[in-house]
Amino acid sequence: MSTWLLAALLGLSMASGAVFAQRMEGDRAAAIGLYAAEIPVRSQSESEREAGFARGLAQVLGKLSGDRNAAQRPGVAQELRRAGQYVEGYDYRQDEGVSSRGSPTFTTTLVVRFRQDDVDGVAAALGLPVWPDPRPKPVMWLAIDDGSGPRLVALQQNNVARPALQRAIERGYRLGLPTGNAAEQAAVGAIWRGDTAAIARISARYNPPMQLIGKLYRNGEGGGWKADWIFVDNGRVLARWSETGDDARRTLATGADGAADALTKRYARSSPAGAPSTESIVFSGINSSADYIRLSSLLQRMSVVRGIRPVRATPMGLELQLDLLTGLTGFRHMADSNVLVEADGTIDGEPPVFHLR
Repeated sequence: MSTWLLAALLGLSMASGAVFAQRMEGDRAAAIGLYAAEIPVRSQSESEREAGFARGLAQVLGKLSGDRNAAQRPGVAQELRRAGQYVEGYDYRQDEGVSSRGSPTFTTTLVVRFRQDDVDGVAAALGLPVWPDPRPKPVMWLAIDDGSGPRLVALQQNNVARPALQRAIERGYRLGLPTGNAAEQAAVGAIWRGDTAAIARISARYNPPMQLIGKLYRNGEGGGWKADWIFVDNGRVLARWSETGDDARRTLATGADGAADALTKRYARSSPAGAPSTESIVFSGINSSADYIRLSSLLQRMSVVRGIRPVRATPMGLELQLDLLTGLTGFRHMADSNVLVEADGTIDGEPPVFHLR
């Protein structure tokens, strides 16, 4: 039986589907909330859409956890490959812009929405941290010197700050800008010298008491840019960092990344999922070779299952030893209750029993 089952475990198939959204004429598709993403795509082909779903799920898991490297965490890549199974709906948007040479550009954006319960289940099963709602909206105090002296970027100049504002949304939170009254315009000097106390005082009218303080300026004779950033939470400096780059917009966006990293480091909660472990589990309801194949395919699709070893067949069912990424807690999170049902009354010290429907 062991040899036969191991051979059967080699097969795997996957199907995915999603609903194309129906919109009223004049509506503009946009990603709203933590469980939606906007992904630039080259076309509306199925292959490009499936790749977009994977990138979108990576973005959503990043927003949910606050971890910009969420896609590199163990088990996540396997979930990204079947991202289409978690899609609630999708749509496309055509965006028109202008190139650096002044010619018009056109970009196709895939707007995809994922089912919240499915994404939460994946995050819990894989042990991803969770950055809880509601999330703060820090005020970004930004001064830019392009060679003619530093100037405050206020609400009226929000297009200048767009790279940082948009990057913050991609990271799962929002940044605000000061209104730009005379007193705030005069605070440019405090921004430039990194006087966090002075900026905190002038920012007292805004809520919450969080400030992202940054200055962007030319970096020597090479024509590049440098940004110096400070993130302050209720008067306490949580992080300081600097970034350089040839593109001012990309260098500006690093402020949103650094603020998100500081916020999640302080406020994200650890997942309740367990540590990696090897567990024996008994599966009942295995009455034919078709049942064996169905069970093996199901287990291989579960990203928390890292290894499968048959142990023995008993009157209770088939006992397997599973290497689990986040222990039995993660396995229980990811087990589809429509297919695998855990039996009640497990005896301490005995393997849990799951019935294959």
